[in-house]
Amino acid sequence: MKKVYYNKLIRDLIADKIESKGDKCSVRPIKDDAEFQQELLKKIIEEAGALARTRSRKDFLDEYADLMMVLDALTAELEISPAEIQLALEENITKKGKYLKRNWLEWSEDTDYQSNESPQGIIS
Repeated sequence: MKKVYYNKLIRDLIADKIESKGDKCSVRPIKDDAEFQQELLKKIIEEAGALARTRSRKDFLDEYADLMMVLDALTAELEISPAEIQLALEENITKKGKYLKRNWLEWSEDTDYQSNESPQGIIS
């Protein structure tokens, strides 16, 4: 049979689902905490990308749940409590606000601002 190589972190029931169809797979447990954390961080990118590509409410909910599972696993791995998450959310809202005004930033003269995105266009 033809093999497809994924080389990525999978959830607990995936190997069982593959084998229940009569297919084979190779799975190894990640024993190193740093490797597990790194794979969870990579999984966030994968799941967030899938969430961003959804076009239906049903798909959104499914992909949102996938992303939340990864975030929950990572916060558990890092021993971050719900109280710490709530405090971080509150501090983030105080610092940056929410999305209630639906503001779209066209440009800014604030060249000191550190964005996590690449600027679009030429800085003049």
